[in-house]
Amino acid sequence: MSTTITLGQDYLPLHHKKKGYTLSIPFGKVAWVTVSLPLTSFIFCVIWSILFNFERSTYTHCQVKNYLPSISAAIGVFTPQRYVWRTAIAVHALPRLLVAKMYHRYYQSVLYPGIHFLAAIACWLNVMENLALIGLTFISSAENYAIHEKCFITFMITSELYMLLTCYLLRKFRRFPPDNVESRSLKIKHQLLVINLTSFAMAGYFFKRHNWYCEPGVYSIFAFFEYIVVLTNMAFHMTAFWDFHDRSLEVGPLGFGHS
Repeated sequence: MSTTITLGQDYLPLHHKKKGYTLSIPFGKVAWVTVSLPLTSFIFCVIWSILFNFERSTYTHCQVKNYLPSISAAIGVFTPQRYVWRTAIAVHALPRLLVAKMYHRYYQSVLYPGIHFLAAIACWLNVMENLALIGLTFISSAENYAIHEKCFITFMITSELYMLLTCYLLRKFRRFPPDNVESRSLKIKHQLLVINLTSFAMAGYFFKRHNWYCEPGVYSIFAFFEYIVVLTNMAFHMTAFWDFHDRSLEVGPLGFGHS
């Protein structure tokens, strides 16, 4: 016996098993919603800071004209931005770890067995990236600069290595060719990685230039490339929507399962 639950135009199968009903949710949608939380809160924080905290959020030690707040100013200094961002990160943390676990299973199913140790490293990088994000979110630079800085550096290193290793593994060590959806996902991953690395280098250059010469607007260019780094990182994680297009999350009386 089975029935369905309708959500909009999508149908979620509800299987009647011996011990009760099990709700089967497309896992790709779980991953998409998970990453959408920090994305929407990030956009909110930047726009709110520009509209209501412009002078203070764009202020730097150079005291020159700037037009965009840095990410740290937009999400960690003012209210309600700080609480919106922290809430989004807290809510998305556990599902994000679930996505990392699913990726471990995904790698085991599509990669050669001899390369699974690299897949495990990629998954641990994903976990460490998430933990570092939690740390730098809830320990602001104003509260404890040393810990915040270490969490930020850890986040950047693990996120870049994760993206690089993911693209490398899925390009070189698949046991069989990807289907059309997975092929599209991998292509987008590569494009996002290139944009992310380029933006990271540009952000570093303009940050140094701002500190060296104190030119008007240069810090805003740094902030713009900083946004691109963060947004491409989020988009990279959103490609899980395609990677798990044929997987589902089952919720029933005995808890969670995967299929």
